[in-house]
Amino acid sequence: MRIIYLSIYLMILSGTACADPNENLSPRDAVPEKLQRLLKAYPETLASASRNRLRWKDGTEMIFDDSIGNKDFETMLNSPDLEDQMSMTYPAGHSFKPPPQKNADPGRVRYEPFFMKMYGNSAATVSGKLASVRWLPQTVNSLLKITTVNRVNEKLQAISDELDALPALKKYLAPSAGTFHWRTVRGENRLSAHSFGIAIDINVKYGNYWQWDTDLSYKNRIPLEIVEIFEKHGFIWGGKWYHYDTVHFEYRPELLIK
Repeated sequence: MRIIYLSIYLMILSGTACADPNENLSPRDAVPEKLQRLLKAYPETLASASRNRLRWKDGTEMIFDDSIGNKDFETMLNSPDLEDQMSMTYPAGHSFKPPPQKNADPGRVRYEPFFMKMYGNSAATVSGKLASVRWLPQTVNSLLKITTVNRVNEKLQAISDELDALPALKKYLAPSAGTFHWRTVRGENRLSAHSFGIAIDINVKYGNYWQWDTDLSYKNRIPLEIVEIFEKHGFIWGGKWYHYDTVHFEYRPELLIK
């Protein structure tokens, strides 16, 4: 009899050990925190998620983690998944302490199928979703093209209006070095964020870019007051990257949302 009881006990114990730790959780509770941040950041285009899948409102699904572990930095840049895209913490606001750690580039890792699905998979498709933003309407009043998807154009206009009230910053902001341009990243095969109409470069006269420098020693001349206004509206700054690009801002709310 003791043997029977022991056998039953071991069976129960074995079943408990093998049970799915999420089986008693709601579907939303089982979703990884990084996937939940994507859902919060893009409510107009993303519908739901499960433990390893992201679902779009049109029913399309994407795998979150491709299960390829231990990717080196170059592999993450060139062959990422959505999990890699979310893997680095962006130091918002005053939490940024320059210089960045080696290869700390939150936002440079982009899973291209995600952005192509969101904004368009060709220059023509992206172009069809652009709208004009009046850049610094009271002091410069130039027109910039930016995507309307996720109302990015409205957010950039809000940034422009806020910056326009700070004339001392004008020299850093104008002329803009550009917004939409379907192209690859310099020296790479990866598409630039500019290809999707979600990025703006401000005045290159005051910019620093890692590929322009020979020693990759962090440099910046852009006031953080500008950066904080962009971040408030969902844009990250390339000046917080180890591979710095201090005139570059792109709409990436998933890296800013809590």
